[in-house]
Amino acid sequence: MPELLRIESLSAGYGEAVVLHDVSLALGEGQTLALLGRNGTGKTTLMNTIAGATRQHAGTITLGGVALHKLAPHQRAAAGIGWVPQERNIFRSLTVHENLTAVARAGKWTPDGVYAMFPRLAERKTNLGTQLSGGEQQMLAVGRALVVNPKLLLLDEPLEGLAPIIVEELLAAIRRITREEGLSAIIVEQHPQAVLAISDEAVVLDRGTVVHASSAQALSAQPEVLERLLGVSR
Repeated sequence: MPELLRIESLSAGYGEAVVLHDVSLALGEGQTLALLGRNGTGKTTLMNTIAGATRQHAGTITLGGVALHKLAPHQRAAAGIGWVPQERNIFRSLTVHENLTAVARAGKWTPDGVYAMFPRLAERKTNLGTQLSGGEQQMLAVGRALVVNPKLLLLDEPLEGLAPIIVEELLAAIRRITREEGLSAIIVEQHPQAVLAISDEAVVLDRGTVVHASSAQALSAQPEVLERLLGVSR
């Protein structure tokens, strides 16, 4: 399949502090990548760097032939990056519907499409962001990234701190977005079994470097590697 994202020899961080060291990876169109690692290994920094929110010291990031590393964050969004950061960053003083329509771009994903996938949001379309539960805010953050109609969706710990029933609902939505709708995605998650089950490829970071890269299926089938690299059992 055609290549969508290529990262080569990437070093980045915050100010003079370098967090990522010589990171390289690639992702094909329509593929999902599980980005794994213990806390503090650079996963969020890599997501932030793709989105343009860190200082890049070396290397290149290319999305569909476009040199992202030369672009400002808003230009990266226009080039096809849909970003759901850990902080969600919804507009809390706007309604659900205003959150979606404020950033929507022409394409396959519309506010109505988001409401169809997340009926809870349809029921709360006139509610302010401050009136939503944590799970509803996360659904809105995902929906807002979708209506930008990106080529690549970045999901940074989308299941963190959510009730089990909401986790299942979001996982089903992410599976639909990636598997049925064919949108490429990179997912950072602390529960590797959940994200590996809906991913094609897997990369593990440690101390800001890639220490493992394989298919998601291969990593899921190696409990000893999961234990060694992530401290979890199968």
